[in-house]
Amino acid sequence: MPIEIEKKYRLTKRQRQSIERRLQEIGASSRPLEFEENTLYRGGRLDIGNCILRLRRVNQQGFFLTFKQRLPTKSAIKHQQEEETEVASADAMHAILTELGYRPGLVYEKRRARWNVGAAKVVIDELPFGLFMEIEASEKEIRRV
Repeated sequence: MPIEIEKKYRLTKRQRQSIERRLQEIGASSRPLEFEENTLYRGGRLDIGNCILRLRRVNQQGFFLTFKQRLPTKSAIKHQQEEETEVASADAMHAILTELGYRPGLVYEKRRARWNVGAAKVVIDELPFGLFMEIEASEKEIRRV
């Protein structure tokens, strides 16, 4: 299972503007703004600990099922095993998960801006309760960015 390494930061509006400006200045490549609806499921092994199962709808056109399990680390940077697959229908996948005994635990929406900075992926998420930046790469690359 691949390992995702990421660091998350809470941002103010001013910090977001400054970071976006800096990303443009250094020539980071960006993608169009995306709207996501995420459903986190509960039940079975997911309730025991450090696992999430997420069904994500992106712009109501792409649908992704993701399983993550947090790995123990002494680092301040999060390490998780992650498997993700695109699914043809979010509604059908939800029905399958429900039949298997999983239930929606949390549903949240966000707008996501994405950039690539060398080997790192940088995203800025706007949620109803705040702004967040996530850098995904190796620990060394995260510190560099």
